Amino acid sequence: MSVWTLVSYGCWALSILMVVWMIYDWIKIDGKYTEAQLTSSREGEIEAISEKHNI
Repeated sequence: MSVWTLVSYGCWALSILMVVWMIYDWIKIDGKYTEAQLTSSREGEIEAISEKHNI
């Protein structure tokens, strides 16, 4: 088996582990926080307060 084949298998294994970790994290976060908490942002609140409109 060549080095490049081993590197290729290692990359596939790493990508599979990352997908499994992302799915686990998604399920964990989805169960812990509501949709409203996930879509709100502190930066957005600060910008909304400091924004001034001239009419």
